[in-house]
Amino acid sequence: MIIDIILPLSLVFIMFTLGLGLTTNDFINIVREPKALGIGIMNQMVLLPIVAFCIVTLSGLTQEMAVGMMILASCPGGVTSNMITKLAKGDTALSISYTAVVSIVTVITLPMIAALSMQHFMGSDAPPLDILSLGLTMFLITAVPVGIGLLVHERYQGLSDSFEPMATRISTVLFVIIVIGALASEWEAFIDNVLTLGPAIIVLMIIMLFIGYKSAQWFSMGERRAVTVAIESGIQNATVGITIGNMILNPETGLSLLSLPSGVYGILMYLVCLPFVLWFIRQRR
Repeated sequence: MIIDIILPLSLVFIMFTLGLGLTTNDFINIVREPKALGIGIMNQMVLLPIVAFCIVTLSGLTQEMAVGMMILASCPGGVTSNMITKLAKGDTALSISYTAVVSIVTVITLPMIAALSMQHFMGSDAPPLDILSLGLTMFLITAVPVGIGLLVHERYQGLSDSFEPMATRISTVLFVIIVIGALASEWEAFIDNVLTLGPAIIVLMIIMLFIGYKSAQWFSMGERRAVTVAIESGIQNATVGITIGNMILNPETGLSLLSLPSGVYGILMYLVCLPFVLWFIRQRR
């Protein structure tokens, strides 16, 4: 019961914090640049799930881990991708715009991919899943808090600007607690699968960072935007993955096995992305 309440509320607050950093111009600007929008959407919404499916199929993960990986690959970016982009001296405005648009679109795409993945990997063992109900729940705990945060920013900018740094720190603490909880609650499953789950996640991130960076270069988007597209392609919102995994396969205690890949990802993404950020900073000197 505690997990069922605390986990969604934590995600609501994290998404609200994301909304505090948005403006209506973030949505307008990305629409005004169809090339940047098209490349970002293609990488994150199409190529990422396809690459994840190929890796999962070849890696021999268990049914639940495979579905959990596909849920992770269907998640939007988040505050973390925006922060890493800023650290890498990328185009932070573009990063925020991507996050804003994709966070809305995944309300539809994530439930669909989750349902198809469960049918493919779990077959008759798959629990019943109401796609419409999951999509509505996602809308309420992701899109609505983002919208409220955006509204607060637009109408009470002074209050928003003063509260956002504290809200970001609180969100970071909540994220760490959620990741630790995901690993601790399924520790034995984590140990049993770490030799296949860890490499699968690392390979997925490296491939998507490479695809994101090169695709932006191929379309002459410039170095700052190339690193932005790379980070948005390779960094997902692990909190969404953990929350949705637990909603689909709700255990009596702790977090579900479907949440474990997102929990492991929450740690590994820093180990993979920070070297990329350091490399990019050195390249620009």
